[in-house]
Amino acid sequence: MKYNLNAKRLFCPMSVIRLSEMIKKIEINDTIELLTTDTSVLRDISAWCKVHGHKVILVNQKTDEIIIFVEKTG
Repeated sequence: MKYNLNAKRLFCPMSVIRLSEMIKKIEINDTIELLTTDTSVLRDISAWCKVHGHKVILVNQKTDEIIIFVEKTG
């Protein structure tokens, strides 16, 4: 199942905190589509996923937003 998380206009570390809260509520192999405007998530989300055993499956950086798909793997 795919979930959407709108973290636009939130700054570090709020995007990671919101992702962490949501990922606890979903099942393994489910995906979260994170929408954000904070460029620091490009490194923060990848690092967070490595530490917590999840997987970044797609990053799409546009002019005014960043879309990151994260799969719950563990």
